Amino acid sequence: MNTTPTHEDPEVKAEMAKHFRKINAQREIIKIDRIHGEAALRRLLPVALGNSGQSRRIASLLLGCYNGTRFPFDLTNLRSLDYTLMEDCMAVLRMDANCYQEVHTYFENGGQIFEQLARDWNLEKKASAS
Repeated sequence: MNTTPTHEDPEVKAEMAKHFRKINAQREIIKIDRIHGEAALRRLLPVALGNSGQSRRIASLLLGCYNGTRFPFDLTNLRSLDYTLMEDCMAVLRMDANCYQEVHTYFENGGQIFEQLARDWNLEKKASAS
């Protein structure tokens, strides 16, 4: 007699159903994160392009999402943001973690906009002398 569980075993079926419910729930969360993240990104870019006291920090975060190797972001910068801006940053990070699309592609000419943002704030990581 074979005692190896199969997909017809009631316990296996129950575990599979549980697993698929979990996956579907995660897909819904990702969908919601993408919607909220895009809205937050569209609120944050004008701040980054501005000249408020928090603009440079927002620009740094957005550029870190754009290209983290070129534009490393110090997470302690989140501490000095207004709560609403910090929440928007977190929404962008949640959205970006799902890799739906790159942050600059949410904007027409986004690559140019983000490159100009880096120049305006002089944020590109300097190559270290070897």
